[in-house]
Amino acid sequence: MRKQILQILPLLFAVYPTIGLAIGWAQAPKDGVYMSDEDIKAVLKHSADTHRTIPDNTLRVIDMGQYQLGVAVVARGAMKGAGPSAAGGANAAPAAASDASTACGEKRAGATGPTGIFHDDTAESYVVISGAGTLITGGTIVNGKRSGPNDEVTTTLNGPSCAGTMVGYTSRQIKVGDVIIIPEHVPHGFSAIPDHITYLSIRPDLKKVLKHGYVNPALKQ
Repeated sequence: MRKQILQILPLLFAVYPTIGLAIGWAQAPKDGVYMSDEDIKAVLKHSADTHRTIPDNTLRVIDMGQYQLGVAVVARGAMKGAGPSAAGGANAAPAAASDASTACGEKRAGATGPTGIFHDDTAESYVVISGAGTLITGGTIVNGKRSGPNDEVTTTLNGPSCAGTMVGYTSRQIKVGDVIIIPEHVPHGFSAIPDHITYLSIRPDLKKVLKHGYVNPALKQ
């Protein structure tokens, strides 16, 4: 009996991952998933009509089988040059919104700079569709606050995140047509926006931390 069990175990270890993959692929879409220009405009209009204070708007979270894919549109208004609160106000990263948030990043007394954020589990791909601005990436988040478990950034936008002061970053001017890839754990934010900037953000969610099947209210029938 013991010999038979030892002979069966390798087969089980070989088969179960295959079964898991088959189940995952069975849940994936069987056709292309389309989001029109009209959908994007409807989401932006709904955000404006409801006086939404967070510039980030997820359109959909799509179950791709082995992972999820978040698709969002982000519309940021004018922002003055870099300073202690350059990314504040309506453009602030939402990660530190919860009263229950805990400290994250490095601790540095008296550190100043623009506000930024990094995400634990989701990378982002930006495609700028309107406007321009100064994007800051890399470096370190200091004196940060971690997003709470029920904050929108955690549940729907980007998953668990850390927002705080950015130091040691790189600045780049971005404009319509530019594509930017931001890996997990890379701090990012804006230090200046002359008028506005609107961009699509595609977010692979390999750990499925985002709200399964989420559809923006503006797109619900």
